[in-house]
Amino acid sequence: MAETGDGGARLCPLAPDGRPAGPVVSEPSLVEAVRSRPEVERWVWRSTAEIYRRLLDAGVRVERCYDVEAAEALLIGHEEGQSGQPRSLAAAWARLHGLPVPADAPVRAAETQPSLFEPGPVPLPPGTDELTALLEIYAHQVARAARAEHPDRMRLLLASESAGMLVAAEMSRTGIPWRADVHREVLDGLLGERFPGGLEPRRMAELADEVSRAFGEGARVRPDLPHDIIRAFARAGIVLSSTRKWELQQIDHPAVAPLLAYKSLYRLHTAHGWSWLQQWVHEGRFRPEYLPGGTVSGRWTTNGGGALQIPKVIRQAVRADPGWRLVVADVDQMEPRVLAAVSRDRGLMEVAGTGEDLYADLAARAFGGDRDQAKLALLGAIYGQTSGDALKHMADLRRRYPAAVAYVDDAARAGEEGRLVRTWMGRTCPPASMAAPDEAGLPQEEEQSGGYGSSSAARARGRFTRNFVVQGSAADWALLVLAALRHALARGGLRAELVFFQHDEVIVHCPADEAATVAEAITAAAATAGRIAFGPTPVRFPFTTAVAECYGDAK
Repeated sequence: MAETGDGGARLCPLAPDGRPAGPVVSEPSLVEAVRSRPEVERWVWRSTAEIYRRLLDAGVRVERCYDVEAAEALLIGHEEGQSGQPRSLAAAWARLHGLPVPADAPVRAAETQPSLFEPGPVPLPPGTDELTALLEIYAHQVARAARAEHPDRMRLLLASESAGMLVAAEMSRTGIPWRADVHREVLDGLLGERFPGGLEPRRMAELADEVSRAFGEGARVRPDLPHDIIRAFARAGIVLSSTRKWELQQIDHPAVAPLLAYKSLYRLHTAHGWSWLQQWVHEGRFRPEYLPGGTVSGRWTTNGGGALQIPKVIRQAVRADPGWRLVVADVDQMEPRVLAAVSRDRGLMEVAGTGEDLYADLAARAFGGDRDQAKLALLGAIYGQTSGDALKHMADLRRRYPAAVAYVDDAARAGEEGRLVRTWMGRTCPPASMAAPDEAGLPQEEEQSGGYGSSSAARARGRFTRNFVVQGSAADWALLVLAALRHALARGGLRAELVFFQHDEVIVHCPADEAATVAEAITAAAATAGRIAFGPTPVRFPFTTAVAECYGDAK
């Protein structure tokens, strides 16, 4: 399906190989074209983010779609190791025909309002028909997916990424139920009254004065300026390399306590303060713009709003509507369980298939029953921590679970040698020419000696690729959970609505009498996703689920 630019659409049925299977039909209304064809199994279109938003505004829900631009991003990374290259329909057309590839259109900052002359999609070359281009590119993508290293997995990845696009659009429209009055009460209680002219709230101003007094009579130190703090401590004979919390906590000085308190309130004030509330919460809902696959590992991001970093204290404002509940579900030890599934390590799969606490079950078999040590060892293997206690226990982990450790070791070696690695379903890491990202939660500040490479850059990339194959596979599995859960809620005729997702957590807003059904649906979706993604394995993916009226009470 391609839009005509005047609110209409042009449609064409497709064969399994992606080629046209019937005549092109023109419809004067995009919305009515979709609404009147409930029998369509899957819609193929250029961009879900742009097209589906208009359908949702008209009350039209789509069960399945294929997002050509999302698929192009995955395929160009898989084939050529060029993650991050332009993904638009125009870029795909240019690559297919050996033409100069245009850059993607810049993403409008979510904080700004659309303008009258805001640019639309990247235009195709003059005289190029959009539907013709769409049909040709889609057929080419179907053929490319068939040539992938694991074709079935790649097709599954393309389908699940498109499903994620549908979920993201629906969640952005639905929004997270948010009590602005409760949010204001939290801010007033923690920050104190507001002063005009952009001055700091009362409590922050008081803490800033305490910091200055701690450095002596007449001192004036700005706690919001790191260089000011470092210079002040230097005058006191204390050398700091940064103002990070962990470094400040090692210092015995009267300025530390008020400084840490100030930094905490500063983050709250700037990231989720009164200005944020005014900008982002309307009609009882916070509606962030989710960006599926926003990071190279497949994790989601948002375009403004900080939805994936809601402070615990602010979660008190996330409250269900009267008579409704929030079903908050966190998957337990997701990445170690994914490692067990993708490595096919028999011993680790056995551990990941029993009980709810993988680390406790692991400790019962090794590490003297010490759960903390078992957790440290397993996460050390995933994240590449090779010093201290992590190194001390690595030998035991390697002996007991050789396939699992070898899996991440091989990925690290490939990264250090400049090679590409892929997730289980085929998402591909960036090439070595790009700096190793730290978005995957890697301990970038730790530079260890030794390893396969000789430079710190090679070691950093090795740590990144070591984690990428696990974290990326976990992100791919989570997409399947969302798709299965979305389908189950719709199939069951429930009023429940997906309102939030981040990494290993999902929140469903539902009538109170549907909460138990929703919790069961989440459990079933996790099992379905594990079976579809990894095949028949004993690995389980249990969720810790809480039903509450308030998000802050569900933790």
